Amino acid sequence: MSASRQIVCLACSGINRVPLDRPAEAALCGRCKAPLFSGKPAEVDAAMLDRQVRQGEVPVLIDVWAPWCGPCRMMAPAFEAAAAALGPEMRLLKLNSDAEPDMAARLGIRGIPTMILFAGGREVARVSGAMAAQQIVSWARGKQAATA
Repeated sequence: MSASRQIVCLACSGINRVPLDRPAEAALCGRCKAPLFSGKPAEVDAAMLDRQVRQGEVPVLIDVWAPWCGPCRMMAPAFEAAAAALGPEMRLLKLNSDAEPDMAARLGIRGIPTMILFAGGREVARVSGAMAAQQIVSWARGKQAATA
């Protein structure tokens, strides 16, 4: 049996085992048949964020933002470009701190935009402030490599 990793479906929350020797970008959910990776960041709620961090075996980079935040809106296209560059080695998600204030408080968010990198079910790095796409990619890869 080949080695695999667990990937949580963003559409139905199903947990999928994807062999490491199979391209993850082409993988479909076994339950709902949705693609497991789209190359774009997904907007999530607190429950989905918890499921992705705790059940998935793919590092998660979360952008905590709010609709009224100018720097957050300015960084959104860069975060989307970073998702295309980082996926499927990393899952990029967006959490609206206005819609999920309890989760924002649990995460200790003091300013937005804030990006938090999770790996192995725990926070491994965090940074606040808007960044360009290449800065996001470099920061995320550097922090992921430091934890490996």
